[in-house]
Amino acid sequence: MVNKKKVAFYTLGCKLNFSETSTIARNFQDEGFDRVDFEEVADIYVINTCSVTDNADKQFKQIVKKAMKLNDKAFVAAVGCYAQLKPEELAAVDGVDLVLGATEKFKITDYINDLTKNDMGEVHSCEIEEADFYVGSYSFGDRTRAFLKVQDGCDYKCTYCTIPLARGISRSDTMENVMKNAAEISAKGIKEIVLTGVNIGDYGKGEFGNKKHEHTFLELVQALDKVEGIERLRISSIEPNLLKNETIEFVAQSRTFVPHFHIPLQSGSNTILKRMKRRYLRELYADRVAKIREVMPHACIGVDVIVGFPGEMDELFLETYNFLNELDISYLHVFTYSERDNTEAAAMEDVVPGNVRAKRSKMLRGLSVKKRRAFYESQIGTQRTVLFEGENKEGYIHGFTENYVKVKTPWNPELVNTLNEVNLTKIDEDGSVRIEFLNALV
Repeated sequence: MVNKKKVAFYTLGCKLNFSETSTIARNFQDEGFDRVDFEEVADIYVINTCSVTDNADKQFKQIVKKAMKLNDKAFVAAVGCYAQLKPEELAAVDGVDLVLGATEKFKITDYINDLTKNDMGEVHSCEIEEADFYVGSYSFGDRTRAFLKVQDGCDYKCTYCTIPLARGISRSDTMENVMKNAAEISAKGIKEIVLTGVNIGDYGKGEFGNKKHEHTFLELVQALDKVEGIERLRISSIEPNLLKNETIEFVAQSRTFVPHFHIPLQSGSNTILKRMKRRYLRELYADRVAKIREVMPHACIGVDVIVGFPGEMDELFLETYNFLNELDISYLHVFTYSERDNTEAAAMEDVVPGNVRAKRSKMLRGLSVKKRRAFYESQIGTQRTVLFEGENKEGYIHGFTENYVKVKTPWNPELVNTLNEVNLTKIDEDGSVRIEFLNALV
């Protein structure tokens, strides 16, 4: 009997990367490989990279070292955004054998002829202008929810962002293929789908290889709401200028879409928003939050914000802090600005010192803790539906309500991947919420 080669995967970055890793992993399995955990000895290690933060860049070398420690003869391949932006840099990392860019990563098995280690990483990376076709993907098997990719690339020109350089132009999956993938996910017994992409509100552009919109994001949401067997659909990050009132109103009365929005703000100062070349001002953002609160008072609203952008003087940072403090939101994802090569912002004057960036980041993270606590407190005493995760953490099982409150209860394996009606009773010391069961749903 032939021993199957073993392949392991490590994903850095966003939900979109997780969905693409899963698709690449299925390609390996279709070719006869066995997928194993990254902590195990494997013949091939595939690392899906990210370029959004400095930290993700640094992590890459540590992960390669980890793979080499597990098996110093293993073949190591790097794919993803960092691999597209700086292929030669990754290829020079000790232990790396293959680097694939944006279009090549989905054909990785074509590039692995034998597993002989190379003295220097071999690079196959297209010009990003060639990344103009769409490859659908979704993740399952790793989690109780699936990440379904519906869109890729971005046509925006935000001055701090390398994503258009790493992923190319905005393009979308066909409506037909999204529905097919959603039905496949449903058939596997997964209860929740998270829609993901680079700029999902731009869905419909490039659906059939052309620049016009064949469908809108609202039409996508309306069609997915009818997919049989899916209990929950969640919209991941969506630009405020693309989150239309009609979409918010539809979600409010939807069968499956949950009351949870993650909306990037990046700055609460209009001066900085203009320097970032964002496509809205803070007034529009406040209107979107007000609209959500009007039709879904219990909704969870998450916010992305960048601190320390060039030109962010003390008074402009305080504009952001005060704007967020007064806004009825639920939590923040705080990013400390870091210079990225080949971006406009990297050449801007009025650079904010690193220690000031760190201080502002700490202030906003503190505000996030306060906001999340206030949101959780507002939910105590309400009845919600919880989808439980699959991990035993120190004798407890955790799950999330439809409006993204994290709950905990003593470990019971029968609860994994089930939906249950509960009362939210009190906030625990670790910040999650204790519950009382009403009845099991699914």
